[in-house]
Amino acid sequence: MTLLASEYWEKIAESGDFDLLDQLLADDVVFESPIVHAPQVGRAITKAYLVAAVQVLNSPEFRWVNRWFSQQSAVLELETRIDGLTINAVDIISWNSEDRINHFKVMVRPLKAINALHQAMGRQLATSGATS
Repeated sequence: MTLLASEYWEKIAESGDFDLLDQLLADDVVFESPIVHAPQVGRAITKAYLVAAVQVLNSPEFRWVNRWFSQQSAVLELETRIDGLTINAVDIISWNSEDRINHFKVMVRPLKAINALHQAMGRQLATSGATS
């Protein structure tokens, strides 16, 4: 059985094997952040955001809460804690006929969590050399 692109993403996020993102992300993937106003286009910038997000959100409290699937899309709900705040988020993912992610949207709640995530992501992206 072949993994759905969303399941492949979960495996990468859990293993931390970010080199696999090069195979999973389409060249023209669009990434939509809950923090950055304009959609980000391209594999390199999307990979930078996803790697930073996993590094920021990975904690002992991290867990996938629920999943909803369609033929070429999925919604993955997660919960974790950073800076003492519970974060509830969803990854809305769609993929093309080649099973490569072509759209990745992240939504986060509550507002305090978005603000904490914004600060943590800014620090992580600065450390990695990517810009936000």
